[in-house]
Amino acid sequence: MTLVPNNLCARITTTKNLMKTNSTQLLGLLTALALSSGALASGTHTGGHGDEDTAIGKPGVATKVSRTVSVEMSDNMRFTPSEIKVKRGETIRFAVKNTGQVKHEFSLGTKKELAEHYELMKKFPDMEHDEPNKVSLAPGKQGEVVWQFTKSGNVDFACLHPGHYEAGMKGLVKVSK
Repeated sequence: MTLVPNNLCARITTTKNLMKTNSTQLLGLLTALALSSGALASGTHTGGHGDEDTAIGKPGVATKVSRTVSVEMSDNMRFTPSEIKVKRGETIRFAVKNTGQVKHEFSLGTKKELAEHYELMKKFPDMEHDEPNKVSLAPGKQGEVVWQFTKSGNVDFACLHPGHYEAGMKGLVKVSK
């Protein structure tokens, strides 16, 4: 029979209790994080999932589309067309097609929003999107963005995959009164 000093038994018990407490705290933290990520994805950020009006307008209603604008994204890092004219209040269906051999994205936003999102894309290039002002497409695929332009002025769009924006893959929606 091996004798273990009392102070060593106390240390082992304390270590076990700390590990149990840390595991419980970690589980609680992970649960809170998982629950809060659902709240973050629910549209509290600009360009979110709801129908809130933002600096660039708001998600459009498909049954109220004024017209469809076809947009092609290509590997020469350009959108065709790169300038689009709309009237304030119009709801546009952007029918977006990736004619290239690499993944591209059509993302509507202010210059500031696009720059901020681009920084995230550089850190997380495989990021998936579920915002109504964006569509990310694999080569040869098509998608759409339905958007209502509620304010006059300019709205930018860009491909925010790393390297594409710097190569000139951007455009402008001119919203008239």
